[in-house]
Amino acid sequence: MRWDIFCKVIDNHGDLGVCWRLACQLAAQGDGVRLWVDDGAALEWMAPVGLAGVEVVDWRAPAAVVEAAAALAPDVLIEAFGCDPAPELIARFAEAASEGRPARPWINLEYLSAEPYVERLHGLPSPVFRGPGEGLSKRFFYPGFTTATGGLLREPDLTAQQEAFDRAAWLVARGIEWQGERLVSLFCYEPPALADLLAQLAAGPTPTRLLVTPGRAAQAVQAITGSRRGMERLPGGLGALSISYLHHLAQPDFDHLLWACDLNFVRGEDSFVRAIWAGAPMVWQIYPQDDDAHHIKLAAFLDWLGAPASLRHGHTIWNGFEAGPMPLLDRETLAEWRANAQSARDRLLQQNDLVTQLRSLISQKS
Repeated sequence: MRWDIFCKVIDNHGDLGVCWRLACQLAAQGDGVRLWVDDGAALEWMAPVGLAGVEVVDWRAPAAVVEAAAALAPDVLIEAFGCDPAPELIARFAEAASEGRPARPWINLEYLSAEPYVERLHGLPSPVFRGPGEGLSKRFFYPGFTTATGGLLREPDLTAQQEAFDRAAWLVARGIEWQGERLVSLFCYEPPALADLLAQLAAGPTPTRLLVTPGRAAQAVQAITGSRRGMERLPGGLGALSISYLHHLAQPDFDHLLWACDLNFVRGEDSFVRAIWAGAPMVWQIYPQDDDAHHIKLAAFLDWLGAPASLRHGHTIWNGFEAGPMPLLDRETLAEWRANAQSARDRLLQQNDLVTQLRSLISQKS
């Protein structure tokens, strides 16, 4: 099959990360994919060598749109997160869909949520009444956490990869001089509780190494510590915390980072899902929305997770829903969080992955 996936970059780690993983899994199963992106700069480090079967196309380039509009239309069109593909390409898709063959699937891939409406809307049609796609019908595809949703992206061999992972070797290869201390990854925006977290880790009894991703997370930490060196102790004689600033990681190595750590702070959607699959304790900084809809979205996930009280409280503080210190990240707390994370992961492994469910929906509705 030939797929067109359209992605408009808002948060390049999340939107583009999800679409690239989806494209790669489809290509790995033998299909051809064109990934249309309005800003693919992050792929230079997210996927530096690309992947056979995936063609990245800049949809801002008029010549690329004209060429595609004159060529064969895709068998499936994926509109990721309501991004409105170019009208010329919709017109070509509609023309192909009207040539007497079964309807070509047009999928509206939505954002991940555990809210109840996801189960109600997943798979429903959305008729197109005007514009170049008039007469066609989109299908809502909602990723989710239950069998009544579209599931989560997951490679077929993910569990085997994790079982074969060598944490010590991976850290050495990244130039991280690990001495057996607790490892914590940090991929975040600018959480108001960050200073408190750093102080807690620095003053605690457990030696901890914080592995900080580049960009906003590194800038936020550096603003607090006042240092830009790769390894630095916090000022004030608080010496239990060491900080390592990482370079940009390709997607497989970002997964390895999550597998290597004893606690992961993640943000957005793509890293959130990858942290779930890691099965380690996790704190999620959800993408903020102006109408505070992210409060409801986070609460729905924590309800599905069956999160213990300390983990709920940690998410509330980390996301700035209320002021106060982060929960004490002692051995007992993290053990409870780990058991909760692994239970959730085991439940999800019993469900079909997103690509399997996407193919099933297409075959049923075509």
